[in-house]
Amino acid sequence: MPSFVAETPAASPEATTAYYARKLAFETDCWDVHASLTAGHRDFVLLDVRSPALYAVSHIPGSINLPHGKMTAHRMSEWPAETLFVVYCAGPHCNGTDKAALRLARLGLQVKVMIGGMTGWADEGFTFQSNSETKAA
Repeated sequence: MPSFVAETPAASPEATTAYYARKLAFETDCWDVHASLTAGHRDFVLLDVRSPALYAVSHIPGSINLPHGKMTAHRMSEWPAETLFVVYCAGPHCNGTDKAALRLARLGLQVKVMIGGMTGWADEGFTFQSNSETKAA
């Protein structure tokens, strides 16, 4: 009698490869974003999709506040069409990134979700910035 783990057979290596390659096309994580920003390798635009009030209190350094409801064709035309956007919100309990990713994709733009959001960023021990710090800089 197999364990609860082995009761459902594992996928083939080919199916597993296809699944995870596809999954990584849709998302990135806090560590990869932080490492890219730290190295100065900014080949993406980091969007905080929470409210302006929450963004003012605390946000990821280098991010731009743009709630999904403000993502219009006109507003997004500020960036080249081939721009990769990375979106984040409060954390796993928030679907703001899903709404933002859907809106950007419907506008024909490339997007990835930063899994974990603010919660994941804090869990990694990375620092935050507030608008008062941004203005002082």
